[in-house]
Amino acid sequence: MSKTPDDLRYARSHEWVRVTEGVATVGITDHAQNELTDVVFVELPAKGRHVAANEACAVVESVKTASDIYSPAAGEVIETNQAIVNDPSLINTDPFGNGWFFKLRLSNPSDADALLTPDLYRRQIGG
Repeated sequence: MSKTPDDLRYARSHEWVRVTEGVATVGITDHAQNELTDVVFVELPAKGRHVAANEACAVVESVKTASDIYSPAAGEVIETNQAIVNDPSLINTDPFGNGWFFKLRLSNPSDADALLTPDLYRRQIGG
């Protein structure tokens, strides 16, 4: 069974968000990394890029497939996680910790409130 921390919000496309003072840290869920299997490559958005909610802005490749990663909210990319570029397996081993993808300065901090609660996300994935 996939882990779904209660302190996060979730996108239907399997990204998670942790918001602190108007900045959203974004990663993919445990369910998503399980579906992908072994992640071997990550392409992150450029720092300073403005992204729209639900815009494809990163790519993750596994031994099975390549998948777009979508921004769960609108904002400016202010930081990217170079550790996962150097060691993509962090996404598999620590998806909610060291396996985060990027940080966004949210255009509208209330956007995160429109995302799925942990309970709704668990229902979506059948957990």
